[in-house]
Amino acid sequence: MGDSKNEIREKVWRALEKEGVVLFPGARGRIPNFRGAEIAARLLPKLTEWQRALHIKANPDSPQRPVRFLALSSGKILYMAVPRLREKKCFIKLDPSKISNKNILEASTIQGAFRYGTPLHPKEIPQIDLIVAGSVAVNRKGSRIGKGGGYSDLEYALGREFGLVQEDVVILTTVHPLQILDQDLPETDHDFRIDFILTPTEIISTYREGGRPRGIIRDHLTEQKISAIPILSEILSAKSAPSAPSSR
Repeated sequence: MGDSKNEIREKVWRALEKEGVVLFPGARGRIPNFRGAEIAARLLPKLTEWQRALHIKANPDSPQRPVRFLALSSGKILYMAVPRLREKKCFIKLDPSKISNKNILEASTIQGAFRYGTPLHPKEIPQIDLIVAGSVAVNRKGSRIGKGGGYSDLEYALGREFGLVQEDVVILTTVHPLQILDQDLPETDHDFRIDFILTPTEIISTYREGGRPRGIIRDHLTEQKISAIPILSEILSAKSAPSAPSSR
């Protein structure tokens, strides 16, 4: 039996803390902010996939703030998930053409995104070209473990449900080298694999294999999570509603 997801998270958090590479607001219980996150983000322009992307969906966690800043500074339109998907309009649109240059840095933070962005329902979002995901642990096959809330998986699944995310969309993450593990990572049907891992020193192409989830998997959701995330109730209610009778 391999390590469980929680055991792997604890191992990574301890390693980051032991090496003194953790930055505010910390590692444990989070997508860990790490020393070198800004340097890792600077490697993104080397990727053709990044250069071509206009519409980018990004996680709201601290270690990916430099990625969000780079996206906005490069004229890309950013869609940041509302933390914990707690609103029905669960994404914030940040259009750099509507944000002054002096405010771009602030807009790349969670608080700044709410100040300068526009809340959107998933059905209002165009086709996403690239996804930035936060990670606690990854391996070179593209397997990924988040902080345990399942929100990144839900964001991806929401994208598939509303047609704004295709199965082959490019997904990348930025991590500290200590977060890259030389072992298989446990995966479930709602997990997605990533295409690129960026550290402060290298870009790793995972050449991932296998498909990705097609949408929301009802059996993987608790009633508590459904009640806490309004958009889930909307989707599940629509799926359970009886079809309209034929007009013939």
